Amino acid sequence: MTTTAAAQKRAQAKAEYNAFLAACPSRQLLDRISDKWVVLVLCALGGDNDPGPPGASHADAPKAMRFSEISRLLAGVSQKMLTQTLRSLERDGLLTRTVTPTVPVTVSYQLTDLGLSLHHMTRGLRNWAQTHMDQVLANRENYDARTS
Repeated sequence: MTTTAAAQKRAQAKAEYNAFLAACPSRQLLDRISDKWVVLVLCALGGDNDPGPPGASHADAPKAMRFSEISRLLAGVSQKMLTQTLRSLERDGLLTRTVTPTVPVTVSYQLTDLGLSLHHMTRGLRNWAQTHMDQVLANRENYDARTS
């Protein structure tokens, strides 16, 4: 029986979560969190509900929201897509779903500590996109003019 040195075990464990490797499971997580609806749900539940001017930070305190509140905030999201997004985020432990036995039943969603830590990253992406959109659009126009 061969013995693996502690350093080799650490190196092997590190390689198992190397997103550049095709079989790395962290790629699935990167696929999930790079989805626009995931980013927007995290921003909404994180309290980033005031669009304000591009580049400005408008973060309120994270809060619980009902499905209908999230749906109204995320223009263009279908009920099916929002349901799938919320379920996947709950499965990954990024948000909690709380059912309150009222008439009718009240269901709310709230970020977990893990979800809140990811929210801080996605807020930066959202702010960057809003701040730089004019520049990106100008670059697209220039590129299209050169290639057509």
